[in-house]
Amino acid sequence: MMNTIDPLVWFATGYGLLLLAVAHILDALARRTAQRTVEWRSGGFHYHSDHDAWLCPQDQWLWPDSFDPDNHVMRYRANPAVCNACPVKDSCTSSNSGRAMSRNVDPWPSSEAERFHRGIACAVVILALAWPLATMLGGRNGAELLVLGATVLVIAAASWPLWSHLHRSPARFPDHVKVETLDDTVARRAVGSAREARRHTNYGSDRRPGPVPVQLRPPQGRSSEAAETGTAAAEHDKFATRWGSFEKPDGEAAAEGWIRRKHT
Repeated sequence: MMNTIDPLVWFATGYGLLLLAVAHILDALARRTAQRTVEWRSGGFHYHSDHDAWLCPQDQWLWPDSFDPDNHVMRYRANPAVCNACPVKDSCTSSNSGRAMSRNVDPWPSSEAERFHRGIACAVVILALAWPLATMLGGRNGAELLVLGATVLVIAAASWPLWSHLHRSPARFPDHVKVETLDDTVARRAVGSAREARRHTNYGSDRRPGPVPVQLRPPQGRSSEAAETGTAAAEHDKFATRWGSFEKPDGEAAAEGWIRRKHT
């Protein structure tokens, strides 16, 4: 049987299998690069799938906060009270609503860049299939067609996982997590940050108006000289009030206390 098979058939078979291996190597390298990118962006945060939460370098948990159905992204957030009191907050986040993290719930490839690299691997697979298929059109005998057909089936079966990004279905997400788009999340974070800023700078009511200016004027019908006299007396008497002043009468003991003196 070996003598009846053209060497070109074996070359086409070997070349197709080699391109299949190259496609898987490219896909593995792209996957590894994506994982390193996620690790770099996490900044020391580690995701624990058993808890579905992130753990920060200060041993604090970030729990699920919302789910973005448009991008299939789960967002996590830490407790604002814990983050605002953290000694390394300045180097971690500038938000007053707590540190936020995100995770793609779809399997790899989940982003546009990752699907682009997967597309390159699939293009290499197409070349691997094209060479044996083109060799079958040269008037081959039964043995050669059998070898080339088996090669095409092997390449197609081994490359099937690379086509998963074309038929992936939307991932399920926990029912207890609210569904929120990216715009809604940004708006809610802005409101929360403003509320936290007011809480740390002003502990009064958010609806309380600003300070009302007060201008002191002398009573009507009072001459300017009397007003000046009353002003000087009020400055001299530290206990002067709006209704009168308190002073100790001359010649009386201190035990008798203070009596009220009306303005004249």
